[in-house]
Amino acid sequence: MNRLKKIMVTMVFLLVSVQFYAQRTHDYDKIKSLKIAFITERLNMTSQEAQAFWPIYNDYEAKRGALREKEHNQIRNKIKESDKLSEKEANDVIELFLKLEQQEEDIRKDFIKKAAEVITAKKTLLLIRSEEEFKRQLIRKYHERREEKNKNEP
Repeated sequence: MNRLKKIMVTMVFLLVSVQFYAQRTHDYDKIKSLKIAFITERLNMTSQEAQAFWPIYNDYEAKRGALREKEHNQIRNKIKESDKLSEKEANDVIELFLKLEQQEEDIRKDFIKKAAEVITAKKTLLLIRSEEEFKRQLIRKYHERREEKNKNEP
């Protein structure tokens, strides 16, 4: 039961994040640029490290993006219409979801291994922390904008 609850929470988070990004596709490039600047500043890489690191990071981001798009296309509508699915179809959707989650985890593990080979282990840990900090800042700014927007609405 606990695993099913975790799966459902993850699925809800996925839907919310997909909606957030779908509504703001024009902001994606700006967010990407800010993230690159944030990571560059935090990691303080040498030019050799940066030259080796950024192609690995860009490949990682491309793979994650493709996987998220696949997840969005293959799962989102089925979740929206889950009340119309048979139990077998619902199980198939959950299995596909778990398969895609595993693929995402595998992509991340591969990236972390490759990153640690071209930047130091400490910088790799700092990268992981920096990505989380960037995500928190992004969410905080989003909430601040919404609060400001709600204050200005009659």
